[in-house]
Amino acid sequence: MTDQAKTTHFGFQTVDWDDKEKKVGAVFESVAANYDRMNNLMSFGVHHAWKRFAVALSRVRPGQIVLDLAGGSGDLTRLLSKKVGGQGHVILADINAAMIEVGRNRLIDEGLIHNIRFVQANAESLPFAKHSFHCITMAFGLRNVTDKETALRSMYQVCKPGGQLLILEFSTPTWPGLKSVYDWYSFNILPKLGKLCADDEASYQYLVESIRKHPNQEALKVMIEQAGFEDCQYHNLSGGIVALHVAYKY
Repeated sequence: MTDQAKTTHFGFQTVDWDDKEKKVGAVFESVAANYDRMNNLMSFGVHHAWKRFAVALSRVRPGQIVLDLAGGSGDLTRLLSKKVGGQGHVILADINAAMIEVGRNRLIDEGLIHNIRFVQANAESLPFAKHSFHCITMAFGLRNVTDKETALRSMYQVCKPGGQLLILEFSTPTWPGLKSVYDWYSFNILPKLGKLCADDEASYQYLVESIRKHPNQEALKVMIEQAGFEDCQYHNLSGGIVALHVAYKY
């Protein structure tokens, strides 16, 4: 690591490189209990459509093994578990124990854990053997990772040859005029929703800022390909507010 790499961003703040993981962890411990309710409020429920679209574009088949990174409350894991069936399995991995607990409890309540495992793991150093997964998904988690390049290389290592990567993440609006409206809503409404509904304005202020610091569609495509994945394409959803990047390991 170079001297220049020893600081990074936490939202709009500059922090020590080693401190970001702890700060992000504190955010998600704080928001875990209200995570799903706030997602529904902030996106007007549209986040479910984004996730269904991602899984629909996956090549996941019955009997396969899938890694859902930053799986959190289990939305993607739920959909993927139905695709892999009883002979396959999905690993919901998240760095944050509080988020895993939320996801585990939800999926247990829904009777959907016959083919699901839960692992606390850091995306930058995944604790799995090389060539383990037919598909790796990550929804709204990459922007919170300190070293995105290292995380993407780690994903490449554990992906099987012929496997697929899907990264669903907030991105840069592409529709004319949308960015100004989106920025106003993000900075003026979302933190207030966090305060009103979760008594946690600061965490949602960070989440808004973290989106602005995340690489745009083209920059993320380059990062994914530099990690070793090929054929990376992205799909802009809701005018580019969200982008789904799909790539392969050949």
